[in-house]
Amino acid sequence: MEILDVARELVARAVAAGARAADAAVAESEGLGVGVRLGEVEKLKRARQRRAGLRVFVGDSTAIVSTADLTPDALAAVATDACTLARATAPDPHAGLPDAADLARDTPELDLWDPSVEGVEPETAIDWARAAERAALDAGPEITNSEGAEVGTDTGSVAYASSLGFAGTYRGTHASLWVVPVAMRDGGMQRDSWYTSNRKLAALDAPDAVGREAARRTLRRLGARRAPTCECPVVYEPETAASILRHLAGAIAGGSLYRRMSFLLGLLGEPIASAAVTIVDDPLRPGGPASRPFDGEGVTQARRTVVDRGVLATYLLDSYSARRLGLRPTGHASRSVGDAPGAGPTNFYLEAGPHTPAEIIASVPRGLYVTELIGFGVNLTTGDYSRGAAGLWIENGELAYPVEEITIAGNLRDMLRNVTMVGDDLEFRGAITSPTIKIERMTVAGT
Repeated sequence: MEILDVARELVARAVAAGARAADAAVAESEGLGVGVRLGEVEKLKRARQRRAGLRVFVGDSTAIVSTADLTPDALAAVATDACTLARATAPDPHAGLPDAADLARDTPELDLWDPSVEGVEPETAIDWARAAERAALDAGPEITNSEGAEVGTDTGSVAYASSLGFAGTYRGTHASLWVVPVAMRDGGMQRDSWYTSNRKLAALDAPDAVGREAARRTLRRLGARRAPTCECPVVYEPETAASILRHLAGAIAGGSLYRRMSFLLGLLGEPIASAAVTIVDDPLRPGGPASRPFDGEGVTQARRTVVDRGVLATYLLDSYSARRLGLRPTGHASRSVGDAPGAGPTNFYLEAGPHTPAEIIASVPRGLYVTELIGFGVNLTTGDYSRGAAGLWIENGELAYPVEEITIAGNLRDMLRNVTMVGDDLEFRGAITSPTIKIERMTVAGT
């Protein structure tokens, strides 16, 4: 049975078993993962799975049941069990499917599938991993070891159906390669990494280029020392700047808002960042890593400006959180087959600015260039921010020497308002992406 037929069958059986409303998500996937270290194969995994999840509403009560058995008898049992469980749970007047008017009316073609990803054999993936690691090890005599290189490929399909009459499906592919070399100098050891990731095989960086970049990033960390304790400008390279966007996305997601656990609660339509900051969420970006034609509840998708020149323009809401907040869903429901939907970003990015990374660094007389963040010291309720970091110290507008074992601290409110420069180096390497940014002042704790 095709997965869309499974989803429809589950919904029909749930309604027949007494549910006033129901929806079902079904996913199938196949993945290959290989890992090498110092040229030897350490991991080889191939996995295939099909799973279905059913959510039912009996009165105002909800239950969710999932299964990997997609035979007709198993589907019938799942529907009956889900309705039985729902009758035993407490009612919630906000529970339910989205309004029919919010559902997607078509399924746009988003260029998410590459048939060549299906054809990658383990031997080929192993060759790519070895080539990336070899290029890193050959980058210089100080590259003395490796934590390995890995290649992964995934293909999959998702189907969703609900008792509102919606039924849709889409499929996608993904491939990635990463490598982690280790360098040594004067008894000090450092490691860093680099990766390439895309839905299309041909869009991946060459393995040797990934290895050389990983080696470059590792070598620049040799001889790291503590930074001085001070207040100074902090420049985030794109990979670390994206983490600030993740915190922001968490703070404007419906679950954080209705639980009153967000420092951005009640600020819709208000300035929350500097005018240099414009953030977009675009689930319809062709080939995007998080693109999709409809969300986890079948709601239509649209490109949205989340922060418009510093002003918070929208939250990220699924239908449940929208009801709790008295708002409309924004098409940001995401779910796994066995869980309730929750709100989250799709292709979420800070729009590129006018400055080159070199110009941003040159604007800093004395400060920190962050290349790695450590720990999880972020409180989304208050916005307090404190994380371990490593990177490069800036003196007189130039990268002077590597630093490590430092802490950077501030508050996300102040950090967003003090973004004074945004780089022109935006690359869509992941679902949440950013160019280089400069925050005018933060606390750096080192020596």
